[in-house]
Amino acid sequence: MKKLVISSLFFVFAINLFAQRSQSDLILKLLEDQRQAWNRGDLNGYMQGYNQSDSLLFVGKSGPQYGWNNTLKNYKKSYPNKSAMGYLSFDIKEIKMIAADHAFVLGAWHLKRENDEPKGYFTLLVKKIKGQWKVIADHSS
Repeated sequence: MKKLVISSLFFVFAINLFAQRSQSDLILKLLEDQRQAWNRGDLNGYMQGYNQSDSLLFVGKSGPQYGWNNTLKNYKKSYPNKSAMGYLSFDIKEIKMIAADHAFVLGAWHLKRENDEPKGYFTLLVKKIKGQWKVIADHSS
């Protein structure tokens, strides 16, 4: 009986660990798709990683801004062309599942451009919406 309980607990732990890993892999895919779109100069493609909603929260150097359209408009203003966008890379530090359909992401970003290499950190709140992970809040500095 004792072996059965221990085996059952191990099985439940293994399934839970696999489920978390699987969700983390899907979140990493979301971020990689965004990175690739950025590096193609495709801001509209990059924005597909964000929840297309007026409640999307983006916090940057100008403070909090709401809305998918506002976020896209601000990106286009700050990065008007491929040269301004540069080459983006991420260093994901942590993905923490905080619920079955919500995760916290901590990472660093780095742009390589012709004349400079800006970099910083970001925190994301991502949510699984209609089976897909989407960014619902982004704080980038």
